[in-house]
Amino acid sequence: MTKPIRKIALASVAVVALASAANAETHKYKFQSSDPAGNPNFELQQNWAKDLAERTDNQIQVEMMPVGSVVEHNETLDATGAGIIDGIVTDISYFAGKDPAFSLLGNPVGAWSSTDQLLDFMNNGGGQQLANDLFQPYGLHYVGSTTTGLESLVSKVPLDGVADLKGLKMRAPEGLVQDVFAAAGAAPVNLPGSEVYTALDKGVIDAADYTVFSTNQAQGLNDIAPNPVYPGFHSMPLVGVAMNKKEWDSLSPELQKAFEESVKQFADKEVSDLAAADKKAVAKAEEGGKIHVHDWSDEERAKFRRIAITQWEKVAKKSDKAQHVYDVLTDYLKKNNLL
Repeated sequence: MTKPIRKIALASVAVVALASAANAETHKYKFQSSDPAGNPNFELQQNWAKDLAERTDNQIQVEMMPVGSVVEHNETLDATGAGIIDGIVTDISYFAGKDPAFSLLGNPVGAWSSTDQLLDFMNNGGGQQLANDLFQPYGLHYVGSTTTGLESLVSKVPLDGVADLKGLKMRAPEGLVQDVFAAAGAAPVNLPGSEVYTALDKGVIDAADYTVFSTNQAQGLNDIAPNPVYPGFHSMPLVGVAMNKKEWDSLSPELQKAFEESVKQFADKEVSDLAAADKKAVAKAEEGGKIHVHDWSDEERAKFRRIAITQWEKVAKKSDKAQHVYDVLTDYLKKNNLL
């Protein structure tokens, strides 16, 4: 019975440590998301805020606000540093205009084959330090990471490997994603997400980099483009949780630790929930026999990654910080036999 008692005792000490600060100031923060209200990601973020309040005995209270509530999504970095908002939960590649390093760390297209790989890199492979090096000059502390998972590729035509990308008219956002697909032989165009369905339906494009399978399915994209690639091979956005550094520094070590642990739990919850939603959506999509899911082989994924690396190298040359991200990222991938 010794070990269980010790665990209970340690847990009690942690609770007492937080409870002893009951008379301390309650920290109330406003965080802006890069997701809209009603989006599954935003709902998970709201649940994270509730968990954080519970585990800190309400000493930290975060109000999650949807995208655009106070400033535009790509303005939240400066807004947080200036204290206009207190923190963000966002795809960090939106700040590529500040430094291309944000793009390379936020979505190194083709790098990751699973959420475990990305989160291990961020938590244990040097990614956390890279993120803090990027955020701190703007007055932010980078608390931790999560992700929505590998995005499915929507397609009207069968895609079973890199060769099938040649000449493919597809939607891809500006920046690294578009550059990599162009290097792979596709003909990417920049379209807002609101126009993807219509463009596919009218034949303006034959494929689209959009989001995860379950969301694509819910929006009817797979019905008009019945050859989705799943699991995805290209895009897995890094979603960062960061806050005003002065506010972070004002928290006790115990509260900081509770904050960090809550983000890790949030990441586990988001990854598992969205992966389960994708699997359920895939099973339902395949029931009628009209949607044909394509899963690329390891060999084809490796071919795409090698093409992507040529574009990472170009981004790395654009700034010293981008080069540093490239060096740490590729070193991690080599050590883990992912190249």
